Amino acid sequence: MTRTVVESNTKTAIIGFDQPFCVIGERINPTGRKILNAELEQGDFSRVQSDAIAQVEAGATVLDINSGAVFSNKMAEDVRYADNNFVEPALMKELVEKVQEVTDTPLCIDSSVPGALEAGLEAANGRPLLNSVTGEEERLEMVLPLVKKYNVPVVAISNDDTGISEDPDVRFAVAKKIVERAADFGIPAHDIVVDPLVMPIGAMGTAGLQVFALVRRLREELGVNTTCGASNISFGLPNRHGINNAFLPMAMGAGMTSAIMNPVALPVGPKKIAEKKAEIEATGIILPADMDDEAFVKLFGMGSTKPRAGKEMEAIRAANFLTNNDEGGAEWIKFNASDDAAGGGRGRRGGGRRRRA
Repeated sequence: MTRTVVESNTKTAIIGFDQPFCVIGERINPTGRKILNAELEQGDFSRVQSDAIAQVEAGATVLDINSGAVFSNKMAEDVRYADNNFVEPALMKELVEKVQEVTDTPLCIDSSVPGALEAGLEAANGRPLLNSVTGEEERLEMVLPLVKKYNVPVVAISNDDTGISEDPDVRFAVAKKIVERAADFGIPAHDIVVDPLVMPIGAMGTAGLQVFALVRRLREELGVNTTCGASNISFGLPNRHGINNAFLPMAMGAGMTSAIMNPVALPVGPKKIAEKKAEIEATGIILPADMDDEAFVKLFGMGSTKPRAGKEMEAIRAANFLTNNDEGGAEWIKFNASDDAAGGGRGRRGGGRRRRA
């Protein structure tokens, strides 16, 4: 069986066909997160550390660390900050160090800047996953030597100099090329985790079928593990969690062994709570004066004021159980043993009556 080993000082995450699905937490990424980006520019890493802890508690077994920040204010003072090759290496080193202060979960070093990749590799404990290499010649020549030098596994994204093809056969050919080029550097196939690129189902009706077929081919013909940006499948659509919840177990059934995703259901904020309370009070319902926000959001099915495992994690854990990658259902039972479980598990208080023998 193909097994990709990712390690910290004390923990090992194994990505493999006979292993529980590997969840790579994506939250430590300033792209599209204005508040986090601004905090990083100010040297504030508190949100990074709290995001790291929340993702691990929700079930992430690897943490992706992306250094793609844009420091607009510093850029205005110093033109060097307009260059990611200047910004990202130093930021990546700090991000890795700050995350390792609060968790020993294995890491995934994520950047398009080779200098940032190496800075992350130097700062990371153990054997991190490197994200990523593509089929572009320049990228292959820059990244594969780093993979070999540091003896780490790498995410291989199935696009090349021609861009991202909508043809799954082309994407498979790119993946095969990367695996073969890696072999030239002495990098084994078990250290290549292929991202076959998930297209949005809203833009391409065959996107789901394509990725399932691609994952099967990658497993059967190349013998490699796979990953993806799981939320891409539902981009632009309503009820994205519903689509993601169906997609992930189906992808697992096709042979996908990991995903870069958000394992955390984000907490309900004060604004939403205030709006809901106003809506309820407008109907004439009087709420108890001593009801705290957490009790309120649970009573009205809004979620929680605290970070918790998201619905996607419920789907993944169920699929692990169904594929015999959760021995005796221990993780499934543990996940549903409290009221805070994503699926509203009721522990020993819940469930239907047992039928008498």
